[in-house]
Amino acid sequence: MSLEKPNLPEVRRFDSSTGARIYRITCDAFPGLTVHIYLLLEAGVPTIVDAGSGLGHANQQLLAGLEKVRDEFGESVTLADIERIIITHGHIDHFGGLTFLHSQAPQAEIAIHELDARILTAFDERVAVAKRGLRRFLQDAGVGNDLLPGFMDIYGFSKKNVQSLPSVRTLVDGQQLDGLRFVHAPGHCPGQVCITLGNVMLTADHVLPEISPHQAPESIMPYTGLSHYLESLEKVGRCEGIELGLGGHQAPMRDIYKRIKEIHRGHHRKLDKILGVIREAPAPVTTDEIAKQLYIHVVGFHVLLALEEVAAHVEYLYQHGKLTIANLEQFQREEDAPIRYVVA
Repeated sequence: MSLEKPNLPEVRRFDSSTGARIYRITCDAFPGLTVHIYLLLEAGVPTIVDAGSGLGHANQQLLAGLEKVRDEFGESVTLADIERIIITHGHIDHFGGLTFLHSQAPQAEIAIHELDARILTAFDERVAVAKRGLRRFLQDAGVGNDLLPGFMDIYGFSKKNVQSLPSVRTLVDGQQLDGLRFVHAPGHCPGQVCITLGNVMLTADHVLPEISPHQAPESIMPYTGLSHYLESLEKVGRCEGIELGLGGHQAPMRDIYKRIKEIHRGHHRKLDKILGVIREAPAPVTTDEIAKQLYIHVVGFHVLLALEEVAAHVEYLYQHGKLTIANLEQFQREEDAPIRYVVA
C-alpha cells in the first residue's frame, strides 16, 4: 500500500490543556475536498476520531499519516494500539473508511452518537429511509419528474461500497469518557457531536473556519434542518474555555466564539435574501426556482447541495411563519404537486 510522495498527507500536532496530544492527519475525501482525521494520545486509550471517506487513496493516506506520526513525531503508536474509533457524524467523508479501518484494527471499539448509530449498523435501511424522504422532498421542491432519477443517482453514488457493522457503542449529549466530553450538535447531521478536551474542541463539521456546513431540510431526515443547526450553534457557543477549534475540514480556529457569531449572521443574511427573492417574484415560487435563481453556475452534485441548502432556509422561514403556501388547494388535491410559496 505504498503511496506516491505527492499524495502523502499533512500531519500536524496540537496539545490540549489536559495533556492530550492531538495529531491531525489530512486525507483526500472527494476530488477537491480534504478531511481531517485525528489521533488522540493521552486522552484515555489511543483513539482515532473519524475514518475518512474510504474513496480513492484515502485509506492508504491514513496509514501513511500514522506512519508519519511515528517517524516524524516519535510516537510509538501503531494500529494494533488503537482501542477506540469515534465517528463524529454519519456523513460518508467521515465514516466511509471505517470498514477498512476496522479491518486493520478489529480490536478497537467503535463509538458514535445514538442518532447516527444505525448509519453504521443498518446502513442499507438508513439509506432507504433517506432516499424515500429525498424523493418526496424533490417533488415538493418542484424538481421535474424527468430530473428525479438523476438526482437520486447523485445522492447514492458515494454510498455503494459501505458495509454495516455488527455493533457500536452509542454516545449521548454531555457524556464524558476519559477526559473527552461530547456535545450533541444536530443540524448538519442528526448525530453530529463536538468533542472537548480541556481547552480544545474538535468541532467536526459543526463549526468550520471558512464556510458554514451544508444544511438540508428536516423534511428529508429528522434532527437536521436550520432550526436544529442554529440552536446547536448557540449551545456550542455556551461551552466555556475553548481556545482552539479543530474542524473536520480547513484550518484551525483560534476564536470559535467569534466564528459562531459570523456563521449565525451569515445564515440570517441568507434568510433575508431568500425572502427578497420570494417577495419580488412575479408569481408564487417553488424551492427549485429559488435555488436556480440563487445558484446559477453550480453543476453536478452541487446542484443537489444547493437545492438542499435553499430548502433548509425556506423550511426555516415557513416554520417561523414568514411564508405561506400559495397553491394549497392544488397541493391537497394532487399527490405530486410542488409547493409554491409567497411571503406571509
